[in-house]
Amino acid sequence: MAQITMREALNQAMKEEMARDPNVFILGEEVGAYQGAYKVTQGLLAQFGEWRVRDTPIAEEVIAGIAVGAAFIGLRPIAEMMTFNFSLLALDVIVNHAAKYRYMSGGQIRCPMVMRGPSGAATQVAAQHSQAFESWYAYVPGLVVAMPSTPRDAKGMLKSAIRDDNPVIFMENEILYNLKGEVPEEEYHIPLGLAEVKRVGRDATIVAWSRSAITSLAAAKTLAEQGVEAEVVDPRTLRPLDEDTIFESVRKTGRCVVVEEGWRYGGFGAEIADRVQRECFDSLDAPVVRVTSADVPMPYAKTLEKAYLPQPERVVDAVHQVMYR
Repeated sequence: MAQITMREALNQAMKEEMARDPNVFILGEEVGAYQGAYKVTQGLLAQFGEWRVRDTPIAEEVIAGIAVGAAFIGLRPIAEMMTFNFSLLALDVIVNHAAKYRYMSGGQIRCPMVMRGPSGAATQVAAQHSQAFESWYAYVPGLVVAMPSTPRDAKGMLKSAIRDDNPVIFMENEILYNLKGEVPEEEYHIPLGLAEVKRVGRDATIVAWSRSAITSLAAAKTLAEQGVEAEVVDPRTLRPLDEDTIFESVRKTGRCVVVEEGWRYGGFGAEIADRVQRECFDSLDAPVVRVTSADVPMPYAKTLEKAYLPQPERVVDAVHQVMYR
């Protein structure tokens, strides 16, 4: 195992898939000469040339449109959104074309594309650059929504996403780009739609993804010091959702807390809570509790930003709540 950052893991995944398949190419703002706004595409232009690493204007709808059109004719584009906050400009292309054409064509037209980039809050980038939109994309039939929380997951899931014949919304977290972790040096893939138990426990289940999974692991460590063993389940893919792994954990622990960086109102955590309370009702010893960001636009001040986002202590309090402590 090599110890590398998530940024490096994503770079390796794209490099390996581009070397394997000449139909894979990258496009987006500053992905080439600048080597990526977050250096995720570093070195790819030098290795594969400008025909396969395409710098584009600041035009998200154009980036998505070119990617969808290229996918329709058999290429496998990786379209980088400098941030998913800007993907709002491309929603028509993503929702009305990428997600629907395979269905509308009776399976004759596939859209094997990946749209990837950072989602959620970074550090003091304020309201318009700190939004977590996974609930929006997970709402749409025809899209796959993947959100890794570790370098190992990032590489294995991105390689699977590039090979998938469906449009994959691959949402990374900017804060996690520097996170280091063990990544196998040999070829491997992590299937989309497969959850993972990040920490085994017996007293309560915490379901969390992306940055919230790291927050939840920190909370589980604190809980362990208090004599509470929390199990942390990372769905990794929100659509399709591996509900069986979540249900198995909840039936074992009898309690469930869902942690997400998005807003509470209409958030994806509500979907998980609904499924758990319908399918695991007889096993639950307490109602499902959700931990989310505050239901307001992200403030700029650092102290308010901390208050806005889910923090380990809030997750600890939620686990205490479901345990009636």
